[in-house]
Formats: sequence, structure tokens, C-alpha cells
Amino acid sequence: MRLTRKKMKLLNQSAAALLVLSGGSVGMAQAQDAGAAPVASAEENVSKVVVTARRREETLQDVPVSVTAFSADQLSKQAVPDVTALALALPNTTLKASRATNSTLTAFIRGVGQADPLAGFESGVGIYIDDIYLARPQAAVADIYDVERIEVLRGPQGTLYGRNTIGGAVKYVTRKLGPQRDVRVRATVGEYGQKEAVITASTPLTDTARVGATVARFKRDGFGDNLFTGKGNYDKDVTAGRVSAEFTPNQDLFIRLAGDFTQDDSNPKNGHRLIVGRTSGAPILPDVFDTQGNLTKALGHDQEVRAYGGSATIEYMLNSEWSVKSITAARRDKSYAPIDFDALPVVDMEVPALYTNRQFSQELQVTYNGPRLQGVAGVYYMDANAFNKFDTILAGAVPTSTYTMGDIDTKAWAAYFDGSYNLTDTVSLSLGGRYTVDKREADVLRQIYFGLAGTPDMGNPGAILFRTDTDLRNGLLEREDKKFTPRVAINWKMNPAHNIYASYSEGFKGGGFDPRLNVVGTRIPLDVARAGYAPETIETYELGLKSAFNGGRITTNAALFYSDYQDVQIPGSIAVDTNGDGRDDSFAGVTTNAGKAEIKGAELEAIANITPNFMIAGMYSYIDAKYKEYIVAGVNVADQRIFQNTPKNSANLRANYDIPLPLMGHNGRISLIGSYSYKGATAQFETPSILDQESYKIWDASIVWTRTDGKVRAGLHGKNLGDEHYKTAGYLFPTLGNEGTLTAFYGNPRTVSATLELRF
Repeated sequence: MRLTRKKMKLLNQSAAALLVLSGGSVGMAQAQDAGAAPVASAEENVSKVVVTARRREETLQDVPVSVTAFSADQLSKQAVPDVTALALALPNTTLKASRATNSTLTAFIRGVGQADPLAGFESGVGIYIDDIYLARPQAAVADIYDVERIEVLRGPQGTLYGRNTIGGAVKYVTRKLGPQRDVRVRATVGEYGQKEAVITASTPLTDTARVGATVARFKRDGFGDNLFTGKGNYDKDVTAGRVSAEFTPNQDLFIRLAGDFTQDDSNPKNGHRLIVGRTSGAPILPDVFDTQGNLTKALGHDQEVRAYGGSATIEYMLNSEWSVKSITAARRDKSYAPIDFDALPVVDMEVPALYTNRQFSQELQVTYNGPRLQGVAGVYYMDANAFNKFDTILAGAVPTSTYTMGDIDTKAWAAYFDGSYNLTDTVSLSLGGRYTVDKREADVLRQIYFGLAGTPDMGNPGAILFRTDTDLRNGLLEREDKKFTPRVAINWKMNPAHNIYASYSEGFKGGGFDPRLNVVGTRIPLDVARAGYAPETIETYELGLKSAFNGGRITTNAALFYSDYQDVQIPGSIAVDTNGDGRDDSFAGVTTNAGKAEIKGAELEAIANITPNFMIAGMYSYIDAKYKEYIVAGVNVADQRIFQNTPKNSANLRANYDIPLPLMGHNGRISLIGSYSYKGATAQFETPSILDQESYKIWDASIVWTRTDGKVRAGLHGKNLGDEHYKTAGYLFPTLGNEGTLTAFYGNPRTVSATLELRF
């Protein structure tokens, strides 16, 4: 899209801003240019920052939305490994790898999210790559490369984004190709045998065509060992790449074709047992990153995740006020996941699994940018399939292998609009709305076979069928959900330094079907199973104030919010007795619409340029999320339930001190960066358990030298310097199998790495 001179000037101003705070920005970022970025002092960091949170360029302090942005230069300077590391600096946000995976994302914002990655469950937080919604969480823990910035929006997002997202959105914005030949190399070495390399190159072919590509390799030994297989546990073996071509046939037309792929060949990630083996007496291992899991293959295949996709974006400026945009995209991924629930050498509770996902989406939008009215309207269509199958191999009085298959088709379309009208020079009113239609069809099959050798669909053709518990195929599971969700906001710019806004927005997530349905074991009536679970909705009220002091050297962003959360979708797995002998012999999924919840909280982000070379920043967030109604067997047990992945208090304090330091005949600047992060106690499920994590603290520090012209950067980075051990997920089935299952997964230990970046 062709930028006006005014917008180009604003982008150039923001490109000069380098936020060098460890752990992320405080609601501020830069619009990175395509060439080498010169090093900036803290004095220059007061330049205005541009984001596209509302599908148009706006300064961050002007947009009436709770949004935090991270620039490419920030991410590079602090050696941020992937999107999960950003959560330390984000208010009321949890981003982490799901249990037993390296690359499946669990995301929660302001108490809203989705922890179960199985087919049938849609994320409460939308992940976008260049406005393309990722329908599934597999392969969403993306290593950060080739980005211009990352924006994180909190609260319901439906009037501006292609897919309805009830909790918030994480938006990757990749870098557009520059007019000059550009080559960049980044190399990293570190503890645990870490070796990484990212090579990016782009070049113009003609005055109207450019091409570029990035290849990345991420390799690391395990943080611990699998004492049974001898291989590393929590290792990393990822290859990724991206190619793009951009065309500007004339000054009003922009076309981009892009493709990307990710291949994860890491070892199976096995948990750490928190209890002694019930039968074998196997002890608790002293190192939380060690394991003894024996399951190494699924369908005879090693652990592997493959994801790839392609897109075509066309933008056309009709005139100085009107533009149209088309976004066409398709994605696929496939995951072989051997999961050893019990984490012991014996076959006790093992789950070899296969996930496959595909999606196609088409979005058309029209944008208007007039002197008093600005807005966007669009239509969106998505056709997606999520398929999973897995065995539950379970020892016990009668050893069995249970086959579970879920095949979920989703067809969704929506029409949306969001516009802002300047009532006066200081007051603007925003109105938006979205009409969504979600249609889902599902096939679910559950069969029990004798023995511990697996089932026919998972590689054991000789297995003997004992019983079919659930067979809901051939059109038996089908539902359609429709909803209109509005948004209204009023924004008052009291003066150039203070901007106050109030908003009301609604969010919606359609209903569906649990792919682990067990009609026999859970005694679910057939009509209830066929109805599935209902949509969930949220109504959020927000009051925010964005301020600047001392000529913009100090900025603060504060927000208060209250949400009324209805029909909350709670998926869960429970142990069941399928044969009536009084002993649990299987597990099944039970998804309920819990009832009602009330969420209220506060968020504060601040940054202060104390001197031209010294900057300090911080974040504090508080959330009080409570269930008001949670019906189980006709009884309200809300006082016994808690919100998962939602710590009540979170904080982050960061500082950066720049010192001019010539090196090897070149002028440059050395940056001393420190970060302290606090996360309050975090629950893993809706009921308290030993897997819950007490509050913990993370210390990070970096020393980075950057040449003045930005073409050379070298850094030494320490993460989690206190070597804090903190649980991020786990499996809890103490009554199943002979040994009992209670295993935990942990965040990264202390690591030290060195990076070198070159730009040509």
C-alpha cells in the first residue's frame, strides 16, 4: 500500500527509536526500516511509535486499545528466543509451551484462553502472522526471526481481525522487503550446546519487483537427560524458513506472495515425576529436567512437527482516502507426538498421538481514512479441519489400549466493521460490530482393545477389539452458532500529553465437540453428547489513560477492566471406571460450560528516560478472576474452582544504561541491560493440585555492543540467572495404571548465550 508523505514521515521518526529494555517494551515499539538501523540513544527513544492495532497506522499513545508492541530491534538486542518469553513483560498474559511439547502454544490473556490443544477446542487468544489467523496452536511457539514487530492486544478482538478472538490477539508483523540489497546474519552459541544461525537476504529484481528469503537453524542439547533412552530431554532441533516476493506494478498497487515452513525434530519432551512409583517404588529423580520415559515413537515415527503455509496479499489504493485489501492463505501442520504420561521405563500409561491440521482463509477488507472519519469493514471466511488420533495404553488389572479419534471440520464466515469519528478536535467516538457464523461437524470414535501393544489405527493390526464405547460418525455431530458482537469506545485527548478512553466490547467463541467423548464410561446421554458444548461469551468494560510527561521522556499507560464471562468452556480429562469394577481403568474428556465468572483487574506500563543514556521501565498487573457459577451434577461448586494460567499479580522492572564505546576503529555504544520479573502463584487446572506453581522471580541481564551504523552487534545474554525452577504444566492421573501418573514440566533453567549479528 502506498504511504502518504505524512505517514512515511511518521514511520521514519519511529524507525529511529530503539527501545533497549530487557524483556520487552512498555507499550512502545518501533516501525523497523528494511535497511540497517542506526544505534540510538535513550534521548531518541521518545520518538512517536506506530502500530496497526486497528488495521491502520496510529501512534501507540493515541490508539484507544490496550496494546503492547515489541520492535524487531528490541527482540534482537535482548536475544528473545520465542514468543513465550514476551509474557514476562506483558500485563495479565500467560504464553507457554503446552505440556509434553516444544512448539504447541498455550495462551491466556486476562483470564481467557484455552489449555487443551486437541481438535475441537479453539484458542481464546488469536495468533496472527501478517493478519493471517492460525486456527490451531500446534507449531505456534514460533522462533522469532524476520519480524518487524510483534503486537499484543488485550481484550476481545472481533471488529478488526479476520477471526473472532475472545481474549486477545498476538500479531506477528513480518518485515517488508527494502529497495536495496540486504543481507543479514545472526549467529548464537551458548550453554547446553546451543548453536543457532539465521541468514536473511533480499534484493530488488526490477524497479517493481523484490524477492527475499530467510533460513534459520536452532539446535540445543537437552536441559536434562532421559535416563532410559540416553537422549537429551528438553532439547531443541528446529529448522525454519520463509520466502517472499513483492510487486508494485504502480504506485497504488502492492502484491506480496509469501511462504514459510517449520520442522521440529526435537526428542520427545517427557515430564518429571512428582511421586514415587506406586508399584515399582521408582524414586523421584533429583533433577527436574531428567526423566525415564520409554515411549519414543508414534505410529512408528519419531517425535516430529511439520508446519507450512502460503499467502497472497493484495493492497490497492483507490484514492487518497479509500483502499481495498485481499488476504488469501492456506496452512497445514502435522505432529507425531509420543507422550509417556507416567515417565517411567515400564509401560504404564502411554499415549502415542498424531495431530494434523489444515486451513484455508479468505479476507476482503475496505479501509477509509478521511479527515474526520476513519474505519475498516470486511468479510472473512475460513474452512479448517483438525484431526487427532491417539492410543491410551494403560496397565492395570486388565491391560488395555484405547483408541480415540476426533475429526472436526469448521466452516466460519463473518462480516465486521469498526469506525472512528472525530466529534471534535479532541473527542472521537468509535463504533464497531461483528456478525459471526460458526458451523462445526465432527466424527468421534472410541474403542478399547486388549493388551498393551496399541491399536490397529496406531500400528498394531493384530489387536483384539474388546468394546466400542463411542461411535459418533457419519453426520451425528453437527452444530451451528451465530452471534453479533458490538464494540463502542469514546476517546478524549484532554491535551497533547494525555489521552483517556472508555470502551465496551463483546467477545464470542463458538461451541463444539470434545474429541475424547466417552458415552459409556462417563454415562453421557446420547442427546447430550450430540448437542456438544455451547458457545462462550464475554462482555468487557475498560477505562484507560495514556500519558506523556516531560516532553515525552516519561510515558504511562494504565487500564482498568471488568469482564462478565458467560458459559465458560472448560475442557478436562477425568479418570473413569468403564466396566463397573470400582477401579478407574481409562480416562475421557468432559467439556462443560462452567457457568458464570467475573474478571476485574488493573494494568500499568511505564517508561522513563532518566537521562539521554539511562532508561528505566516497569509493568504491574493485577487480576481478580472468580467463578460465580460452576455447576457440577446440579450443584454450584464455584467456591471450589479457580482460574488456571492466571496469576493474580505480575510485575516486571527493566533498566538500560548506554555508554559510548568505540571498538576496532568504529564508533558504537555498549548497553548494560537488566530485568527482574515476578509472576504470582499460578494454577494449572480449575481445581488446586500439586502441579500448581508458587510465585517465582526471574532475573535476566545482557551486555550488548552495537556499532553506530547498526551493521554490527555483539551481545552476551543471561536468562533466568537465579536458576529458578518453575512448573508450567503437567499430567495428573494418580489413580490410573499401576504406578500412578503425576508428572510436571518446567520452564527453562539458567542459560547464557552469545550472539553476533552482521548486516551487509
